[in-house]
Amino acid sequence: MDTIVALATPVGRSGIGVVRLSGPGSLAIAGVLTDRNESVFNPRRSVLAKVIDPVSGETLDEAVITYFKSPRSFTGEDVIELACHGSPVILRQVIDLCLKSGARMADPGEFSLRALANGRMNLSQAEAIRDLIDSQTVAAARQSVRQLEGELSNSLQPLKDDLLDVIVVLESSLEFVEDDLPEKQTEQIRTRLAGIARRAREFAATFRAGRLLREGLKVALVGRPNVGKSSLFNALLGHERAIVTEIPGTTRDQLHEKLVIGNIPISLIDTAGLRETDDTVESIGVERSRLTMADADLVILLLDATVGFTAEDEEIWKSIEPLNHLIVVNKIDLGISNEVETKIAVHKSDVVMVSAKTGENLDGLEHAIVDPFHADDVEPGSFLISDARHFDLLERTADEIESSIILLDQKMSEEIVLVGLHNAIRFLGEITGETTTEDMLTRIFSTFCIGK
Repeated sequence: MDTIVALATPVGRSGIGVVRLSGPGSLAIAGVLTDRNESVFNPRRSVLAKVIDPVSGETLDEAVITYFKSPRSFTGEDVIELACHGSPVILRQVIDLCLKSGARMADPGEFSLRALANGRMNLSQAEAIRDLIDSQTVAAARQSVRQLEGELSNSLQPLKDDLLDVIVVLESSLEFVEDDLPEKQTEQIRTRLAGIARRAREFAATFRAGRLLREGLKVALVGRPNVGKSSLFNALLGHERAIVTEIPGTTRDQLHEKLVIGNIPISLIDTAGLRETDDTVESIGVERSRLTMADADLVILLLDATVGFTAEDEEIWKSIEPLNHLIVVNKIDLGISNEVETKIAVHKSDVVMVSAKTGENLDGLEHAIVDPFHADDVEPGSFLISDARHFDLLERTADEIESSIILLDQKMSEEIVLVGLHNAIRFLGEITGETTTEDMLTRIFSTFCIGK
């Protein structure tokens, strides 16, 4: 195994920047690059040392060096961390010196991949590190920490144990019993398999809430010009992000901002006003608005409470009917026209009345945005499946078990019934990395940041 190096802290200026080495040559490289002999680096002890260019003898920085001896390190290998001053120039020089001294640049997620290979964690725990770094809310971070602590692995273990027990019974029957299994034992196996499949489905069913917590919602504000989209955009964000004027077509391109509503990350998009226009730039913005509508999790159609319901409003309303949408009437502080009142009277349950200017009922709008996406069948505080890969494998596990139950009911041989059960145990193993292929690992760890 070679020695890898990477910056373990974010790129940019900071008080401290950490360069991490992992591999058999880590300790020797630390000795080459500092004014200390490698024998002074004791496991789990930090040493203040000068970082020196071994060719020119020039001192580059003063750093705190920490040595983690194999196997008691993050990766399970010898690890050296050089905590330097956080100048990008200094950190780049230190990494270059490590490369010249025999290390190579780490690939994305390679430190975590080595930890997996050396048994320091399983695959779901490694994925939790990525999710924890990427988490956008406190709730998402808590879920990632629970997965990192092994809650997903621990939850799956009883399913694997029960499934293996059934497999052992069927394998034994195949090898040592000439007659068919007794009817009573077959029924017991069927009941047990049905319970395992049900638990896998129940676990997978938390994915809707877990995905929402992890990835959030993409919400697009649409409507004709001058209904107050940019004002509402700013009001929801809590600061002046979009330019607001009385001139139609002020917003010509999309504005994207992040906010959090009820622990759910929201990607809010302010779109160009939808109308027919001869302005080339504005027409491009209008076309982008239509594409954004099709891609959004929720489309909010904004209407002007003070203006009669126009043909443009009617056209936009019809275009979003097939989409997941919400009707919001803005400028209620200025009064509501009779025409708008008449139009929305039959849609009261789907309409939210707000004033972007005064902030009236913005709380109600926030609830209306996120409430339909909450999973009602998820118990508070329960662990949630948030990764699409885990969800898919749990669904496939349940499918295979249910297929085996059908074959069992058809009195097929144990050998045929076992095919699906072996597939199911393999799918459960892929969640934690016990049976994952190298290609799958490459795809997973390519989503990690370098240095982790």
